[in-house]
Formats: sequence, C-alpha cells, structure tokens
Amino acid sequence: MSESTISRALSGHSSVNAQTRERIRELAAIHGYKPNQLARNLRLRRTNAIGLVLPLGHETGQQLSDNFFLTLMGHLADGLTERGYDLLLSRVVPRDDQWLDSLVDSGRVDGVILIGQSDQRHVIDRTARRYAPLVVWGAQLPDQAHLTIGTANREGGELAARHLLGLGRRAPLFLGNPVLPEFAQRLEGFRAACEAAGIAVRTLSLHMTPDEAHDAIAHDLETQKVPDAIFAASDVVAMSALRALSEKGLRVPEDVAVVGYDDITLAAHTSPSLTTIRQDTALGARLLIDTLFRRIAGEAAESRILQPELIIRRSTVA
Repeated sequence: MSESTISRALSGHSSVNAQTRERIRELAAIHGYKPNQLARNLRLRRTNAIGLVLPLGHETGQQLSDNFFLTLMGHLADGLTERGYDLLLSRVVPRDDQWLDSLVDSGRVDGVILIGQSDQRHVIDRTARRYAPLVVWGAQLPDQAHLTIGTANREGGELAARHLLGLGRRAPLFLGNPVLPEFAQRLEGFRAACEAAGIAVRTLSLHMTPDEAHDAIAHDLETQKVPDAIFAASDVVAMSALRALSEKGLRVPEDVAVVGYDDITLAAHTSPSLTTIRQDTALGARLLIDTLFRRIAGEAAESRILQPELIIRRSTVA
C-alpha cells in the first residue's frame, strides 16, 4: 500500500474506501503512528496559527498586561483554541512602516487580528488592500480599507455626557490621548453632547499607563480648577483618577463624579465602584474570529459596530 494512500486514509479522504480507511486507522493505533501535522500544514500552506498584534505607535509604554487587553485576548484565545488554532502574540512598537507587511509575509500565520489602529492607519490600510485575512478591533474610520469590529465610541461618549449632565455637573474634564482613534471618537461624542447643553469640556491628554496617568492627573488637580466631573477614555485611567482625587482629599462622587470606559472586571471592585461605558468584549471577540475566518475562506465580510452600555455605579451616584 502506498504512502499517499495511507496519508489520504488517515485524513479521511473519500478517495479511499471506508473499509480500507478503517483498517489503516486500526494499524496506526496499534503501532502508535501519528501523522506529521507540521508536514501536512506545509503541504497545504497552512500554519494553524493566528497573529494577535497590539501596535503601539501612539503609546510605547503600554503593556499587554492592561486589563482590557487581557480580557479581550482571553476571549480570542478561547475562541481560536476551539477552532484548533494557536495564537502568535506580538506587541509591536513600529520602527518603520513595514512591520505589518513583515508579519503577514512571514509565513508564520494564516491571518491577523490587530487590537487597535494606534497611529498606524496608513500601514494597516496598505496591507489590508492586498492581504484579506486581516481584522482590527478598533474605530470605524472614514474610507478605511481594513475591516473593523468595535464599539460605537462616539455614542459611548454621548452616554457619559448625558449621565453627568443629568446629575447637574457643569465643569467636566476629559482624560485620554486623542491620537488613538477610539479615544478621539469618545471625546468627540462627549464634547458634542456637553456643548449642545452649553457646557465647555476641558481636556487633559496623557499617557495611558496607570502611574503616568496618575501623575498627570495629580498635577492637573494642583494647578487647574478642580472639575466636578471626569470622563476617562479607559477604566485604567479612571482608576488613576480615583487615586489622585482621594490623595487630594476630594470625595467621589460628592465633589467629583467619575465615569470610565470598557467595564473591565476591576471596575466593579474599586472604591467607590466605577461607573463606566461597557464594551461587550465576549461578543466582539466572537465577531473578530468569525470575520477573520470568513476572510481566510475567501468569503466577503464587513465591519461591525457594537452598541455601548452605560453601567451606573457609586462613582457617580452615592
């Protein structure tokens, strides 16, 4: 019996009759034979691996240990494992505009999921025009060439503004780095809703790592008029704000109401618990995986926008 017949039988190919397939499988089990999956993948030009990449052109100090990234990556890892795929995880600080091309052309992955666009939209669009199995968790941008799954960030900002305005707050401060497209959209929605009510929004652009965010907020509280409301572009930054406010002797929410964004697990366990805008990361991960595998299969796919949800806790309502 030829090697090719044995290979086809073990893979369940219909060209080998059922009786022969069963006999070959019995013999393979008796002798402990297992097909070489790597060799098979090489023949099929498949790696059974998906690249999961966090590009950090805007924020080189940000870590994969950020709670939001960990939550989303956990859902993605579970979903990819269920499909029999491995995860190739990479944190990229771009040194040139070839970093994404280098990955997709490396032969190490069958597709790529990016967590955020950072300031790399031109790189992502250029690669997406020639490489189909590429999906981004991030903002939907005008005339983009890449597919995105993400939250309606502008609407999330509007939710935060309406909540704070409804509490009678009139001196809001936005915390976040608007270079990141998602944060820029959150600020846009927050500002539009406040300005429609005749309220001006002050902004503090800062680094998104906890310690650097805390130091910037503490300095702002010492040198600027204290706001009566804070909308942070992420829960991590909102938690840094809670710490800085406490150190200054300001009460939350009595003196300053605080709203975050993401609803990471820790948001319910801060003191006080954090009001936030929830992103459904479990659904987002499923859509990212489904969209990516449709593209791997050569099928059409489209971007999807998820609706955010206001989660009210004690950082705004005592």
